[in-house]
Amino acid sequence: MDPDIKTRLARQFIESIPHARALGMSFVEIGEGVAELTMPYDTRFVGDPHTGVIHGGAISTLMDTCGGAAVMAHPAGAGGTATLDLRIDYMRAATPGQNVTARATCYHVTRSVAFVRAVAMDDDRENPVASATGAFTIEPSRGRT
Repeated sequence: MDPDIKTRLARQFIESIPHARALGMSFVEIGEGVAELTMPYDTRFVGDPHTGVIHGGAISTLMDTCGGAAVMAHPAGAGGTATLDLRIDYMRAATPGQNVTARATCYHVTRSVAFVRAVAMDDDRENPVASATGAFTIEPSRGRT
């Protein structure tokens, strides 16, 4: 399948997911096996009202969704995908008031599984909020055997 069509389909799929819309996720970039999504700071997503820090669940959802988009945009990737395994290491709290951005790379695809690395960051892109590694299912694209 044409890489431009794959990235367009991945974008449309992610944008149609209700939780992605509810969290205000939007694409920064999507290309061959790479996706970058951002989520705006919103007090509805705060896990600790005393500090204003975003809840880890919102960050994990952002990273998971971004990983799925990277798989779908990979040239050998999926017509559809689901998370098999996702390990997230939280390294620090996201800075209150700042957007959180996730960048995922699908670095290896087998017949049935795609492997992804991702990082989440706020404005301090050199000091990540979290990193993740994951495995995602591969649902063959239409026309792929």
